[in-house]
Amino acid sequence: MSWDLKSDRPIYAQLIEQITLKIFSGIYPVGSKLPSVRDMAQEASVNPNTMQKALAKLEEDGLIVTHRTSGRSVTEDAKMIKLAKNKLAQEQISEFLEKMQKLGFDNEEMLSIMNTMLEEMKKK
Repeated sequence: MSWDLKSDRPIYAQLIEQITLKIFSGIYPVGSKLPSVRDMAQEASVNPNTMQKALAKLEEDGLIVTHRTSGRSVTEDAKMIKLAKNKLAQEQISEFLEKMQKLGFDNEEMLSIMNTMLEEMKKK
């Protein structure tokens, strides 16, 4: 997964989101060692201080752990990662449902559209 940073939102917030997605998707597996701040910053084409700030926030949130002598790693708490992943999914679904209601769809119509799209995804 490449770093897809846009100019419409703070880079720091986008780094947090993208690193979180890399953890949730398994690109950075549970307990795995992360690249150095400098390497991650270079890969994302951002200032190392910005990357450091994003990693500090992820550490504060409990998704990553800093080891004094060996850098950072993803937490080994798979249950905590799963809870955070489910929370993010619920937030995304809630936003989606609110937008669909604003468009005038009722629950039955939303379910029909989603079921149709899920069937199409299975075919791919």
